[in-house]
Amino acid sequence: MARATKPRVAVAGATGLIGRALLQRLQADPAIGKVHALVRSGGRAAALPAGANPLPVDYARLGGADGAMLPALDWALSALGTTIAVAGSQQAFRAVDVDAVVAFARAAKAAGATRFALVSALGADARSAIFYNRCKGEAEAALRELGFDRLVIARPSLLIGDRAALGQPLRRGEVLAQRLAPALSWVVPRRLRPIAADTVAAAMLKAIADPAPGTVVLESERLRALGGER
Repeated sequence: MARATKPRVAVAGATGLIGRALLQRLQADPAIGKVHALVRSGGRAAALPAGANPLPVDYARLGGADGAMLPALDWALSALGTTIAVAGSQQAFRAVDVDAVVAFARAAKAAGATRFALVSALGADARSAIFYNRCKGEAEAALRELGFDRLVIARPSLLIGDRAALGQPLRRGEVLAQRLAPALSWVVPRRLRPIAADTVAAAMLKAIADPAPGTVVLESERLRALGGER
């Protein structure tokens, strides 16, 4: 069967800041084929942008032996993520930021995806003593082992975006960053400055569309440049 000329795409974490920005950009691009917005079974499909194609999934079963699979894909992008405060425990946090991410990646590869992009975090390191950074690093390491033709790892610093508009709890650090960023930008290194979620999304899509094979890691400063933010 001939492959579609326009890439077929799935976005996980589609109701979050970066996931929503990814969907909006993908929907507006005539060069993109069908876009699936993954939502947890029983989740908030209403939070997706207008016209989005929701695909309910159970991440605990996705890609498992019981046959929970994805439709045919060319690209897959993961913006999955939570906080320990929201998840309620380290175990619940890991279930989202590591287990669900890896399950999605495996299922995407089984569905034919050759390109994958991940929203990780500044400081991600599988050997880190910091639990959050360690989980992000472990997810990155697991994805590297899957053998995608092109793997894009985005490591943004603190995100800027309107979580309230998405019905999400505000994160204290992000609120402070948005208030203080204009006044302190001249003393904060570019790699540590808060970055807009849409900038991250723009950079990820440019990177995943690049025909060069291999793994590319985009630290926050490079995300800012690639995403067109000064």
